[in-house]
Amino acid sequence: MKDFLSLKDLSVEWWKQLLHVSAEVKQRPSYFRQMLGGKSSVLLFEKSSLRTRLTFELGMKQLGGDAVFLDYRESRLGGRESITDVARNLERWFDCIVARTFSHEAVVQLAEQASIPVINGLSDAEHPCQALADVFTLQEKWGEVQGKTLAFIGDGNNVCTSLIHAAALSGMSLVAVTPGSHQPYPEAAQDFESLSTSATASYRWTESVDGLQGADAVYTDTWVSMGQEEETRERVRALQSYQVTPELMASTGKDPYFMHCLPAHRNQEVTDSVMDSSQSLVYEQAENRLHVQKALLLLLLAPKEVERYLRLEKFASWKN
Repeated sequence: MKDFLSLKDLSVEWWKQLLHVSAEVKQRPSYFRQMLGGKSSVLLFEKSSLRTRLTFELGMKQLGGDAVFLDYRESRLGGRESITDVARNLERWFDCIVARTFSHEAVVQLAEQASIPVINGLSDAEHPCQALADVFTLQEKWGEVQGKTLAFIGDGNNVCTSLIHAAALSGMSLVAVTPGSHQPYPEAAQDFESLSTSATASYRWTESVDGLQGADAVYTDTWVSMGQEEETRERVRALQSYQVTPELMASTGKDPYFMHCLPAHRNQEVTDSVMDSSQSLVYEQAENRLHVQKALLLLLLAPKEVERYLRLEKFASWKN
């Protein structure tokens, strides 16, 4: 793969390898400390960020490379100069572009015009790095995610979209619980079916919170994302009955994990009592952004070195 724009672009084999390398990076960070020596990435951000910016910056440096932040929050990408010109300049200085944009089309255009890898750090359509960290977190907790059910409740947004793709690639079922006015994108069921690695996994959408019954993990996100502030009143009114409370968690009939990509608007989409409960994985998800993105950078920028490491790892396991 050259770019990481959407989980729909991934083969099952690449997805599994990405999760495997993520585990290796987390468990044995010293093995990878200089693997990206001499490499550099540029973080081109139209939106503010805590987790995405810091984990990509830190991850690149922990791998021996460097990262430069390019602030596009004051002027949209393609405004001051064309996306083509931006891409053609950046490819001559850097080895990778991490883009966090309002428009998914802007990320796609960057990838089309740049000869170096482009990573989607978040767009209005998808958030693949977050979904990667989420599945990795659940894999750590359960050991095996196949056969489990993940429920997403609230606004069927970019995070929900990437979770649909990630669940399908991982053999999980996903139920999206949203009002009709904020349901997932129209092709969600079709995409889930084409990506699914399990004959028993399923996707469905429902307006009823009763759809949470049987869920092994409950996931929500902010109701008002950056750029949607003018819709705050309408969104809160439409989504207020989808707030994640202890009672809603109990309605699953299980003891599910709670997940949120952050930032959270506490006591809006989720109560403090759930956010801070023993069921909450929110900070583990945030931590794992670092590890999975390091694995992603390695596979895009140093695939031969990673392959060499995996061969040695396999040989060591045989030897033992």
